[in-house]
Amino acid sequence: MNQFDQFDEFIDLLKSLIREPCVVGAEHPFFRVLQRELEERGATVTWYEGLLVAHGNSPNTAMFSSHIDRHGLICTGPNEFQFGAFIAGQMSELFGKSVSDELKATLMNRFDGTPVIAYEPWSGAYRGAGIIDNAYICEHRNNLIFEVEGLEHLVAGTPVGFRDKLKMDEEFLSAQLDNVLTAAILVHLFSLGYQGTAFFTAEEESGGSWRYLLEWFHRFGNTTNELYVLDTSPYRNREEADKQMVVLRNRDEHAEFNVETTQKVAQLCESLNIEFTFKDQYITTLNQEASMKGQSQMSIGRTELGRITANSKGLVHGTTIQIPTTGYHTMNETASIKSVKAFMEVIMHLANIPIELK
Repeated sequence: MNQFDQFDEFIDLLKSLIREPCVVGAEHPFFRVLQRELEERGATVTWYEGLLVAHGNSPNTAMFSSHIDRHGLICTGPNEFQFGAFIAGQMSELFGKSVSDELKATLMNRFDGTPVIAYEPWSGAYRGAGIIDNAYICEHRNNLIFEVEGLEHLVAGTPVGFRDKLKMDEEFLSAQLDNVLTAAILVHLFSLGYQGTAFFTAEEESGGSWRYLLEWFHRFGNTTNELYVLDTSPYRNREEADKQMVVLRNRDEHAEFNVETTQKVAQLCESLNIEFTFKDQYITTLNQEASMKGQSQMSIGRTELGRITANSKGLVHGTTIQIPTTGYHTMNETASIKSVKAFMEVIMHLANIPIELK
């Protein structure tokens, strides 16, 4: 079945999923939505703590993972909200893992006037809508606090997602794409006849998702398990993002990825005439240029796969495949439609789904 003939169906699914909030640490309602969409497409779905697993009739055909959590707020007191990833990751001065002043200042100015929606963390029931009208750094806790007009009635523990919808033209898709975009692609695979396994993980943005995934492999995995982790990948501007349709990695800060698997994907891209680059090499080049200018250097990144590789003692190996975007971690994160289609083509080959190209 042709992915391009079904692209409109994929876009309809993506529109629907983007409208469902999924704040890091409060993903349960989104798991409910995914379960419905997957089962409608013939998948068998099983829930675990922090993890939803979907598979077809041949679970070992291939294994893909995509995290589902997105950034948002958690109510921590009367008209007091904190960034969800800070709460889920226990990143505050009280625990000795404070967020950098630079990041707090960036986030403080990023979401002024942003519309938000509150929901029950278990059922997903609607609890109200509002607009972020103030953000400040609390000097006593050295943490970032938000105030939201219209949600003064909420009790502590209520998640608040950024109210979002997909924006689309002939060339680009824009929304808070990380990482609902690749999650939607995995759901869509089952519409195309995928019979392998797909993992949907919680709490990636706070660094916790790999534990849930590794626990599953300890219980049910084979001796060695090849895993493809799907995500978006940020670039500074459109010119840099458009230099590749697909982003690969040799490694991240935690571990080196499986060389054979990484090269298999690279060779597949070459055979399909899909432009790709390695993100770790790109950042290394930027850091060399920065060093010559006496500027600070960038991290080569921390990924779900890097964490699970570093901690699995060889049980899990694999590589990452990513979609280049701009406007990372905002409601205007943007991916080109051309890169999304190229990414889907690569994934469909790896998933052993027959492809009829135009």
